[in-house]
Order: sequence, then C-alpha cells, then structure tokens
Amino acid sequence: MTLKQMTKLCSAVLAAGLFSFCLARAQPKQAASPNVPPPVKAERDGAHDFDFLIGNWKAHVRRLPDRLNGSNAWVEYDGISNHKKILDSNSNFEEFEVDNPVKHFHIKAQTLRLYKPESHQWSIYLLDVDKGVLSLPPVVGQFTGDRGEFFDQEDYKGRAILVRYVWLNISPRSARMEQSFSPDGGKTWEVNWICELSRD
Repeated sequence: MTLKQMTKLCSAVLAAGLFSFCLARAQPKQAASPNVPPPVKAERDGAHDFDFLIGNWKAHVRRLPDRLNGSNAWVEYDGISNHKKILDSNSNFEEFEVDNPVKHFHIKAQTLRLYKPESHQWSIYLLDVDKGVLSLPPVVGQFTGDRGEFFDQEDYKGRAILVRYVWLNISPRSARMEQSFSPDGGKTWEVNWICELSRD
C-alpha cells in the first residue's frame, strides 16, 4: 500500500469515528430507571368501623352451651343490645341483656371496644360490671370490607383454644355476630354463639 493510500484510509477511519461520536452525542439520553419501589398503599383507617352499631337494637341469640363436644342443643334468647360512643371518641360501650323465659335463663353482659390507631386494629373486652371483672386477653382484629374478624387464644376447660368473633351481614337495620372456638389452631371452627341484631 502506498503512502497516499494509507493516508486516505486513515482519513476515512477518522471521519467514520467522528461521525459515530457526533451521532451518539445527538441521541437523546435515555432516562436512567432508578430502582424506585412501588407506591405504598395507605393503611386503611378503621376508626369508624363500629359506627354502624351505635344506637339501640333488638337482639336474638342462639347459644350452644355444650361446646367442642359435637352438641346441637342450642338455646335461644331475646332482648336488647344498646351501644354508645365513649366521650365522643371512636371507642364504644355495649349494654347487652337477653332472656329465655321458658328455661328461665338470663344473660347480662357489657362489651368495651377500643381502637388503636397505630395498628389500625380493635381490641374487644367483655366486662362483668356486677362482678367487677374484665376479660383478658381481648379479641383483636379488624374489618376487611364489611366483614370484621377478631381473634384471641384462651384456656377452655383445660384446653388451649382459639376464639374468633365475626361481624357480617351489616346493614342500617341488621347485623350478625358469631363466636367460634377452634381446638386445632384454626383448622376447624365450631360456632357456639350467634347474635342477630335488628332495629326499625
């Protein structure tokens, strides 16, 4: 190759390199895709989940006294279930009283429900103001949509069981609460208390 030919070749290579460099500079920079996590879904505020209960209700109860023994001997009661907010807070208090006149059975109870904003959960305590007793631990949980589920672990006749409260079928004039026990860590549940609330 002659010196003249080598000079032409070098000039062509330099020109091609300069063109590629200019072309790359002219291209718009692609935005770097930063590793940004997806937006965090805001925690649901359940502070008003039990507002539907505030006021006075008629209560019809079906109770299974003999539990975790395969019994089907239900006892029925009728009475009242009245709920009010405490000092205009989200907490509420229930006064509950039902009777079975035929069997001369009577149930009188109170319930305290407290909302914890940090966990977005409710704690539900049963009270006996006549005996001065507050049940511990509370059942704890929350609502998902219009269904509320609340759990705790208790000792029942020497057995460690799970207790579940479920609120469902909620409307302005009706609601249903069920209590269930599980002796096997939540694999199976036996409903032993059904309270149907209604009002005009």
